[in-house]
Amino acid sequence: MEIITALIVLAIIALVCAIILTVAATFFAVKENEKVVAVRDCLPGANCGACGYSGCDGYAKALGEGECDNPSLCIPGGDGVAKEIGEIMGLTAGDVVEKVAYVACNGSCQPDNRKFVYDGIKSCVAANLNYSGDSMCTYACLGYGDCIAVCPRDAITINPEKCIAEIDPKKCIGCGLCAKTCPNHIIHLVNDTSRVIVKCSSHDKGAVTRKACSNGCIGCMKCQKTCPEGAIKVENNLAVIDYDKCTGCGACHEVCPVKCIHLENLICGAHFE
Repeated sequence: MEIITALIVLAIIALVCAIILTVAATFFAVKENEKVVAVRDCLPGANCGACGYSGCDGYAKALGEGECDNPSLCIPGGDGVAKEIGEIMGLTAGDVVEKVAYVACNGSCQPDNRKFVYDGIKSCVAANLNYSGDSMCTYACLGYGDCIAVCPRDAITINPEKCIAEIDPKKCIGCGLCAKTCPNHIIHLVNDTSRVIVKCSSHDKGAVTRKACSNGCIGCMKCQKTCPEGAIKVENNLAVIDYDKCTGCGACHEVCPVKCIHLENLICGAHFE
């Protein structure tokens, strides 16, 4: 009888607790906005912040609650996601300008190009704290793969010969997380239709750049003088492209003596060096 009594008491306690929890869940429940949930389900989940909000949840909340009326801010999602959001919210989806990232470094992280032996944490951020990294060029890719760790699509690898990061434009969704992570700020986003890129980030004078890297921009201005559209200029010892003017003719690539200006079809990932 003692055992039966104990079981009955436990059952009554469990029943009371269940009733209390049910009542609490009913009266204190936070109602979700159905549109916010629907929009969030459309988004790719990269949480990159490219839309201007804290992440996918922030963008979905802003749309669902009427704080934002632009369904075309998700670059990784592209036109497909913009169309889905537009249908949910009753908004007109505009064209999403898709982006791809590239590493603006044409050098090498091999031992011969290092100024000291780094024996610390295998992280670009950690290495960069030591005299701007172990590379002879202080603007170079350090090659420890911090960008790889944050890429949601496995689009980045380390070139085994050059030991620097390379991005596969077929896999890249343009989220920009790698660009935000790189301590040397040498990963850039461009429209996926862009064909010309400068794969160097050095602002040193030509003679200094040549000592550190034979493939770095030396600021010779041949590209600037050759471009028929005036789309490329040397600023602070580095060639810079104005993509609003660039037609992708390739004239700058042809005259570049160090070949740090590359021609690439970023949409299909073909390389035309």
